[in-house]
Amino acid sequence: MARIVIVGGGIGGLATAIGVAGSGHRAVVLERSDDFTELGAGIQLAPNGIHALDRLGLGEAVRGCAVHIDELRFMDGVTGEHVVSLPLTGEYRRRFGNPYVVVHRGELYRLLLDACRDSPAIDLRAGCPAIGYRQDDGSATVLLDGGEQVTGDAVIGADGIHSAIRRQLVDDGEPRVSGITVYRTIIPMERVPRELRWNAVTWWAGPGRHFVHYAIAGGTYLNLAPSVENGATEAISGVPVDKDTVRRTFAPLGDTARRLLALGEEWKSWVLVDRDPVEKWTDGRVALLGDAAHPMLHYAAQGACQALEDAVLLGDLLDGCTDAFAERFEKYHAERRDRTARITHLARESTRLWHPAGAAAEARNAMLSSMSPGQLHDYVAWMHGMRDFGGESAR
Repeated sequence: MARIVIVGGGIGGLATAIGVAGSGHRAVVLERSDDFTELGAGIQLAPNGIHALDRLGLGEAVRGCAVHIDELRFMDGVTGEHVVSLPLTGEYRRRFGNPYVVVHRGELYRLLLDACRDSPAIDLRAGCPAIGYRQDDGSATVLLDGGEQVTGDAVIGADGIHSAIRRQLVDDGEPRVSGITVYRTIIPMERVPRELRWNAVTWWAGPGRHFVHYAIAGGTYLNLAPSVENGATEAISGVPVDKDTVRRTFAPLGDTARRLLALGEEWKSWVLVDRDPVEKWTDGRVALLGDAAHPMLHYAAQGACQALEDAVLLGDLLDGCTDAFAERFEKYHAERRDRTARITHLARESTRLWHPAGAAAEARNAMLSSMSPGQLHDYVAWMHGMRDFGGESAR
């Protein structure tokens, strides 16, 4: 039995602890904050993410509290035209083996945290900000702010896009600022006009901007998330913004989209950041995971899914491992690098589909509306159909 030190107590870190413990090891999770908690609203989980949660023993619980989405609905945000929908019931669920769901981030986090607390092999430690690591031939040690050190057989950095472990391992500077600002709020579903209460993740595509909404918390709230390419150069996170600013920013959208946006009250804003894919996530007995390894824009709705995939694969690779951590980590990186890089680039490029205007938008609508449900399923199969979480063997 090895002792694995995991830096970061978010979704990826807790999932990794469960995977590590399931492979017969002990896990120590070091969380920077004074409490284990998760902020935010909704997370979309495609079947690949649910398969990973099944492997961690939490799939049934997540399916039970999530909203099972019927379709991904693409709308022309200016004209209000329904362009195309990707069906998520029937053949989609048969093909990919699970539903496409939305779950409140706090609900998913609570399930992971409860599973960790229930495991005698997992030690959760809050108030432990990491600043770096060191290692030798037989161990790896996390260095904490304040001088404390936590030593194990291996270290996994799951400490997010501003990872201290990545800073030492990769040394690639600050995250890339995307120039896109997203605004977020949630509203009680009872305030939404009945004719707009669609069981869908809906995109309203407009010139240089788009608007996404979907139900969360068992359908009791609607999550609103409009984005605009405004050339922002400074990363911000959770900054309050008045509703009139949001309304003015998305005035180019049509009546229905504006009706929904007008329902929002307590808006907050984020300038989106990510990082370029890198060739190396591992250093001997140290490896990165989730946003510390491959942070991506949320536009492919795969960030949480990819962290869960990482966690399951690492758990599998560490099963029976007593000392060959460097070799196992290199294999993990080799099996995850290309897939996560492809999704990172897809998320960046998605705005080319959503943000055209005029004739370019008309051409996009014609192209999308010509696609059959089977063709749409084929398009997402490499992402949503993954079940073994290594290589490119989509179902």
